[in-house]
Amino acid sequence: MNPVLGNNAPGRDLRMRYMWLGLVMLSGIGALALQLYRLQVIRYDEYTARSVANFVKETRILADRGMIKDATGQLLVQNRPSFDVFVTPAFCQRCDVEVLPRLGQRLGWDETALKKAADDVKAGRAKAPFRPVPMRVDLSRDELDVLSAQGRDMPGVDVVVVPHRAYRAGTVLSHVLGYMNEISDRELERQAEDGNDKRPYQQGDFIGREGIEHSFESTLRGVDGVRREVVDARGQRLPHLQHLIDQEEVTPHPGNNLVLSIDMRLQAVAENAFPGVAGAVVAIDVRTGFIKAMVSRPAFDPNVLTGRVTAAQMQALAKDPLQPMLFRPTAQHYSPGSTFKVITTLAALRSGQFHAHSTTLCGGGYRLGSRVWRCSLDRGHGPVDAKVALQKSCNTWFFKVADTLGLDPIAEVGQEFGLGQPTGIGVVGETPGIMPTEAYYERHHKGDGGYNQGSALNGSVGQGDDNATPLQMALVYAAIANGGKVWVPQLVQSVEDSAGRVIRTFPPKLARTVEMKPEHRKVLVDGLVAVVNEPGGTAYRTRLEDVVIAGKTGTAQVARIGAVRLKTHQMDYWTRHHAWFASFAPADAPELAIVVLNEHGGQGGMDAAPAAQAIYRKYFDMKKEAPRAADPADDP
Repeated sequence: MNPVLGNNAPGRDLRMRYMWLGLVMLSGIGALALQLYRLQVIRYDEYTARSVANFVKETRILADRGMIKDATGQLLVQNRPSFDVFVTPAFCQRCDVEVLPRLGQRLGWDETALKKAADDVKAGRAKAPFRPVPMRVDLSRDELDVLSAQGRDMPGVDVVVVPHRAYRAGTVLSHVLGYMNEISDRELERQAEDGNDKRPYQQGDFIGREGIEHSFESTLRGVDGVRREVVDARGQRLPHLQHLIDQEEVTPHPGNNLVLSIDMRLQAVAENAFPGVAGAVVAIDVRTGFIKAMVSRPAFDPNVLTGRVTAAQMQALAKDPLQPMLFRPTAQHYSPGSTFKVITTLAALRSGQFHAHSTTLCGGGYRLGSRVWRCSLDRGHGPVDAKVALQKSCNTWFFKVADTLGLDPIAEVGQEFGLGQPTGIGVVGETPGIMPTEAYYERHHKGDGGYNQGSALNGSVGQGDDNATPLQMALVYAAIANGGKVWVPQLVQSVEDSAGRVIRTFPPKLARTVEMKPEHRKVLVDGLVAVVNEPGGTAYRTRLEDVVIAGKTGTAQVARIGAVRLKTHQMDYWTRHHAWFASFAPADAPELAIVVLNEHGGQGGMDAAPAAQAIYRKYFDMKKEAPRAADPADDP
C-alpha cells in the first residue's frame, strides 16, 4: 500500500468538493440578493401595485340612458352631462375630521347634511371601501369652479361627469314620461336578495319613477362600462404603472330609445287650447288605439324631481289642492254626465223596446213617484226621439229609457265598452272607475235603502255613482267610431337601438268587440253629428266648417242643483260642474277621437268643445300639408 496516496488523496478531494459547494452557495446567495434588490428596490412600485390588487382603482362609466322621442322623431327626453361628487372611502384619509368638513364647507352643507355624508362614507367603508359613494348630484357651475380650484387637499374626492336626464318640454307630458331619482336602500337590498346581477344598481344610481321611465326601465337603461387605473394610497393615478392592467377600459353600451305615438304638434295645440285650471285631454287614433295627445293639468316639472328636489318643493306639491302629481286622464274618475248618453241610447235600441223614432214628450222633466227629475232645459224640448235627445241633450228621453229598462241593461252595455275596469294602458297608473249595477247599489247603499228606480234614472244620464276616466270615455267614442272595437290604449309604438334602428314595434291590441248593429250605430252617429253640426245642437256654436265632427257635450254635476240654476261664474270653483266634450272625426270615416274634461269648468259646449275643435283643426291641416305616412291601421 502506498502511504502517500492512502493519506493525502482523499483530503484534497474533500476540500475541492467543499470549495465548489461554497462557490455554488455563494453564487446562489448572490443571485438571490440581486433578485431581492430588483424586486424590492428597482421594481418596488410595480410589484407593490401588483401584490395589492385593491390599489387598482375601478371607476364605473355610466351608460347613456335611452332617449324618448315623439312619433315624428322630436326629442322629448335626452341626457346632458352632470358633474357629480363622489368619495371613495379607501382613499379618503382623515375623512371625518378633515376631508368631509372641507367638502361640506365648499358645498354649503349644514350639520345634518355633513352627518349624513359621514354616515354614508362609514357604511361604504364597511361594505365596499373601493366603491365611490355619491355625495352631491348635479353641481352648479359655481360649486364646480370651487371644487376644481380647491379640491387638491381632499384625497378620495372625485368630480365625475355622468349622464343626467333632461326633459325638454318641462311640465308637458310629465306624468306620461315620469321622472328619475336615486335608488333606495331597500331596493338595493331587494336586488341583493334576488341575486339580480344582470344589470346591478349601486348606491347613488338613478332609477325610473312613474310613467315611461319606470315602465320601460330595463329598455332605457344601458350596460355600464368600467375604467381601471393603478393608483397610490391617496387614489392618485400612477401613469408609469398603467401597463400592468390587462384591460384598462370596458366600453359602456347605451340603452335603447323609445318612440312614442304622441305627436308633439297635436300635443302643443292641446296644451294651448285647453282652457281649464284642471282637467284632461285625450286624443286617440280610432283605428289602432295609439294615443296622439294627452294632457293632464296641472302638472309637475320632472326636471325638478330628477335630482336635487328639496323637501319644501315636495311639500308644496303634496299640499297643492289641485294635486299636480295626479294624472287625470287615467288616475281620476268623474261623473261622465251627458257623454254617457250614448251608452243608454245603445241599451235602449238593443232592448227592442225603443227604436230610432221612439218619442217622449219633454215638458222640462220626468215624474217618478212624487219627484220630478229635471231636464237640462226647464221649459222642455217638446216631442223628442233618440236623435234629438242626443242633439239637445234631453234628459227626459233617457229617464224614460231607464224607467222602462232598469239599470242593469244600461250597465251591461257600459261594461262591454270597458267602463268600470282598467283599460290596460300599463304605462301610467289608473283607476277602474265605477259602472254601477242594481247589485252594486244594494251592496254600497244599504243605508239609503239600496237600489231604487231613481238610481237608474241618475245612471242613465251619467250621474249617480257612474264614474269614468277621460281615457275610458275616449275609448268608448273610438269604439263607436270604428264599429265596436275597444282597443288597449298604447303610448309607445317602437323601440330603437342607440343608432336609431328599429328593433321592435308594438302592433295594435284589441281588448274586445262590442256588439253594435249598423242601424244602431247609425242612430248614434246621426245624433252625435247633430250635436255639433245642426242648429239646436249643444256644440253647434263651435263647429268646424270643413270637417264633420260627431260629438257629445256633457255637464256633470258636482253639487246638487238647487231650486234656481246658477251661472258658472256665480258658483264657487269647487262646486262648479265638470265640462265634458267627447267626439270623433270625420264622422263618415273616423280617424281621431278626442275627449276634453274641464274640471269644474262649467258647460261642455262652451268650456270643453272648443279645445277639441282646435286639435281637430290642427290634425286635418297637418294632413293637407304633407303626404300621409304609412299607418299601422293600413296593415291587413
